[in-house]
Amino acid sequence: MPVSVVVVAALVVGAVILTRLSGVVLRRVVRRVAERSAVAGSVTRWWRAGTSRGVLDVVDGGERRRRQRVDSASRMLNHVVAIVVWIGVTIAVFHVLDVDAAFFLSSAGFIGAGVAIGGQHKVNDYLTGLSVLFEDRYGVGDTIVVELSGRDPIQGVVEHVGLFTTRLRDQESTLHVPNAGLVLVRNLSQSAHIETLRLHVPEESDAGVDEHTAADAVRRMAGQEHLTDVIFVGDIAAARRGDGDIDVAVRTARPLATRERETLVRRAERSLRAH
Repeated sequence: MPVSVVVVAALVVGAVILTRLSGVVLRRVVRRVAERSAVAGSVTRWWRAGTSRGVLDVVDGGERRRRQRVDSASRMLNHVVAIVVWIGVTIAVFHVLDVDAAFFLSSAGFIGAGVAIGGQHKVNDYLTGLSVLFEDRYGVGDTIVVELSGRDPIQGVVEHVGLFTTRLRDQESTLHVPNAGLVLVRNLSQSAHIETLRLHVPEESDAGVDEHTAADAVRRMAGQEHLTDVIFVGDIAAARRGDGDIDVAVRTARPLATRERETLVRRAERSLRAH
């Protein structure tokens, strides 16, 4: 058996093994990043936790959603690695077989130009799909409303987020939409997160503090230092407890980190004491 054939076979087998291993490694890396981001609770990380989704916020639903995102993101990244590996193997095979690759490339130049032009849209779809997964814009099971050019808004349930397209299911049929075409998306499954802040009101200032004053104090805290990412959604409700403290219920665009909750309560109480 010629040595060149053995080398080519070794290159092909090595490429298969490398792509399989890269898939396993990428999945572990993405899963580790997702776990750390979930613990940190920070929206500044690239693996962002989206707003709450009602029934999906229970432990089983949240874990299932996280696994879906990990699997999809690692699979999409592994496809990029596989393309790079196989391109490298193809070039190496040409070299081993002493074949002039430039001859084939020049002969099929018009094909390559067509692929390059069409590939621009695919690259855009691919990168948009990655950003959808990383930022958790929508996921499998979410009900979304999308606005496409020249058509009325379409409402459907996300069945699959693929490399280049997102598959939606409405009452009539299945709709395959390029990822880059989903520019304006309304996610009906995302809801504001409810946080309850307990404010301790000192007795000496209790007479001048009511529920309305406590709600205003909390509302003024958003956007301050260390709270620039805190966004309140809708009205803020407050109710006085039997022990004199006030419970303030706020809706936020995302779950608050422990430090943010403590900062909100501390600054609001300081504002009430100065009232």
